[in-house]
Amino acid sequence: MSLAVESTDRPEAETGGCGEGGDHATSPGGEASETPRERVNRRWNEIMQETRVAQTGVQILFGFLLSVAFTPLFHDLGTFDHILYVITVVSGAAATASLIAPVSIHRFLAGQRMKDEMVEVAHRLMMCGMALLAVTIGCTLLLILHVVLPGLMAKLLVGAVMLWFALSWYALPLWLRRRSTHRTAQQDPS
Repeated sequence: MSLAVESTDRPEAETGGCGEGGDHATSPGGEASETPRERVNRRWNEIMQETRVAQTGVQILFGFLLSVAFTPLFHDLGTFDHILYVITVVSGAAATASLIAPVSIHRFLAGQRMKDEMVEVAHRLMMCGMALLAVTIGCTLLLILHVVLPGLMAKLLVGAVMLWFALSWYALPLWLRRRSTHRTAQQDPS
């Protein structure tokens, strides 16, 4: 799937954005500071790149899930597995919708000078989509492992994998943010 992204390669003066004079303040580290327009364009481009990665994963997983119901073994599964399958497919569909929504938003609002709002909404949709993707992956694992390893072992393995998702996708970034904020506060005691 291809995502359309507004071009940000043109100078500010050509795009009619902020800071048309082209003068940028220099930060204490010697790097040029971003104008508000450059920052929002960078954030939008980062979100679009992240969306591409997440979309690929969720689309492959969702395609696999849709085919499962048409296999001969599916009809032999018990009620628990059928309910788990429905939860998995619904969460996969919801994750797909959340992760593709920024593209639709961009198409509807391109040229409306609403990029700040688009970045904020796309960020929230990505966070929601990633949580739904984690649920989908966990349910998929449980569905598969419940067939292969009936009993408690499947649930323990899925619990361990989901703990890893929680740590690597959520706890680690939050810890890094907190550590960075703490370090910045120590460097700037004013």
